[in-house]
Formats: sequence, structure tokens, C-alpha cells
Amino acid sequence: MPFAIALSGLNAASADLGVTANNVANVNTTGFKMSRAEFAEVFAVGTQSVGSSASGSGVRLSSVSQQFTQGNIDFTDNALDLAIGGEGFFVLSDNGARAYTRAGAFSVDNEGNVVNAQGQRLQAYPNAGDNLFNTGAPADLKLATGANPPEATTSATLGLNLPADAAVPPTAAFDPADPSSFNHTTSVTIYDSLGAAHTATVYFIKDAAVNTWNTQVEIDGAPVTGSSQIVFASDGSLQSPAGGQMPLDPWTPSTGAADISMAMDFGATTQYGNAFGVNSLSQDGFTTGRLTGVSVDAQGVVFARFTNGQSTALGKLALANFANPQGLQQVGDTAWGESFGSGDALLGEAGTASFGNIQSGALEASNVDLTAQLVQMITSQRNFQANAQMISTADTVTQTVINIR
Repeated sequence: MPFAIALSGLNAASADLGVTANNVANVNTTGFKMSRAEFAEVFAVGTQSVGSSASGSGVRLSSVSQQFTQGNIDFTDNALDLAIGGEGFFVLSDNGARAYTRAGAFSVDNEGNVVNAQGQRLQAYPNAGDNLFNTGAPADLKLATGANPPEATTSATLGLNLPADAAVPPTAAFDPADPSSFNHTTSVTIYDSLGAAHTATVYFIKDAAVNTWNTQVEIDGAPVTGSSQIVFASDGSLQSPAGGQMPLDPWTPSTGAADISMAMDFGATTQYGNAFGVNSLSQDGFTTGRLTGVSVDAQGVVFARFTNGQSTALGKLALANFANPQGLQQVGDTAWGESFGSGDALLGEAGTASFGNIQSGALEASNVDLTAQLVQMITSQRNFQANAQMISTADTVTQTVINIR
């Protein structure tokens, strides 16, 4: 009997060494979760057994339990390196079958899909517009490879100060080539529906009436509208046009684009002091853009950035959690599959409920404590030696009995 008991101890110590060796081997594996060997006593108990006289029958490996503690976050220079700070798993599609991982080293395949090294596709909630995402149907996250379409200018905002002591220009007839026919001028770049740039120039002409200015607008040197007035109150604030909005007549570009219908917004314009100043110029159109990069925010929203300064939300990363993560089935390549023991996957979004935040440009390191594993290795080795010594002792006792004459 001691031989069988000691043999079970040898097997247990060997299994413990195997688990420890696997932990040590994966100390630098991204997203790896260490395992712990758990053992149980073997006790032969029958209906007629006398418990007080039973000595036990050895030990057995009852479970190899995964330890889903947080690993350190290591920062990288790749925007598609992703780490979860807190609970949750990335959702992957492996030819239609779902897998779950904490390893966030992703890249882009030749079709624009975001994948890991095994070709499994990262899942995200599609953009539904208006900053909303279709959280009911995760799909493959695919990066935009085409150009970002242009948008025509509909409004230009001018933050100016016109001098309160300005004189009426000596030349009454406005002529953009004659500086004596206007007081001041400024320009802003606008865009048509095809993304072509045009220059809108605004001329300011002091009127004989107090606190009143006339404006002339040209786009690419062509007049857009007749004289329109800007009137200020006695404290220098804008009084007219109402709300600061000065609509312009539609202007037809030579590029074949649709007519530009826009308004000049003078809401931030004042009449103070004796100096002309341009404090701000902006407009809401933009030209065609090429993809320059990708970024991911803490909530898992993936943005494509373009050369025209625009960014487009491509989707929001889908995360999964489980009632019992230790019940997940290991499928290799630092990934897990759901099982009866884990419970069904609970899909959600980063930063909500029990899900952690997303860190872009970072990877979660293995949670293996190398020092602790080396100590565990020594402990397992001593256990193995002790059980081997028990077999040797039992052999000596048996030999002594055999030698009795």
C-alpha cells in the first residue's frame, strides 16, 4: 500500500512541476494567465468502512485552475496594440466561431480586417450614426481604406474687430484692385462639394452712417452678393445682421461641383478702439482626406484619422465577460472558449458595468510572478524527492520482511 500512496505523490508532484514549468515558459507571453495545480486527498470510504482506522490512499490532481488576475500594462508604439484595464475579454471570430482573449496584439490583414497573429478577426459594434453603435450585432472590425469624402462649406465664422474711428474711404465706387475704395479685408479658404478649395474674400467699407459698415464678398475674385451692412450698437457689440448671420447668394464653382450656398457668421465681430484685428477664422467644410492612422479611445471606439483633419468612428470594440472565467475552456494561442462551466458570454462595452477600459498602444503582460514560480518549483521538487524516498523506505521494509527466516 505505501508504494501506491507514494506513487500518487510522485504523480502529483510531477503534475505540479508541469504546471509550474508551463507558467515559467509563458512568463513573457502577452495576455497569458498563470495556472495553479489544485490537489485533493484520496480516501477510500465504503458503506462498511471504519473512518477512524482509515489512513488514506494518497493524492490526486483535482484541477488546474486559471488565475485571471490583472497583468502589468506595457506601453508600445502601435495604436492597434490594445490592453484591457480591468475585467473583460476581447471577442474574436475564428472562421465564425467565437474565441476570447486578453492578448491585444492586433494588426491589419490584406483585406483591411483587424486580426491577431492567428488570423482571428477582432469583433466590434458597427457605427450606426449619430455617435451610436449597433450593440446587438458585433461584426468584424474593418479599417477604412478609401478616401474620406469632402464636405462643402455652409458657414464661415469671422471673429473680427473693426476700428470705431475708421473714416469713409475716399473712393466711393468699390474696386477690389483699388485699396482706397475699402478699409480692410480678410479671406478664408472654403470648399465645394467635390473638395476643391476656393478663396472667399471679405471687404469691409465704412459707411457714412454712424457705427455702420458695408461688406463685399468675392469667391475666387467673382462677386457673390451686393453690399450688405453690418451695424453695431453704441457699446461696440453687433446689432445687425440678426444673430450675426449674413447669407450669401449661391455661387457656382467651375469644377462642376454643386453651387456653394453658405452664410457669413459675424456673431463674434465687434467695433472697439482704433485697430483692425482678425481674432478667429473658421469654416465647416473640408476637402478629400486620405487615411493617416487609427486611434482607439478608453471606451473602445475606433477612429480612422484622415489628412483633411477629420476622423470617422469605425466601430466600438465588443468585450465579453463570464460569470465564472475559471470555467473557460482553453483553446490555445492565449485564447479561451465558453463552456458550460463558464456560463454564457456577457457582451458589453468598455467602461460600462463590470467591463474595464481600453488602453491603446499598450499590451497586457503575463501575470506570472517568476519569483513565486521558482519557489514553487523548489517546493514541488522537494515533494517529489520525499515521495521517492517513501518508496525507497517501503522497499527497505519489504526487503526486511522477505529476509525473515
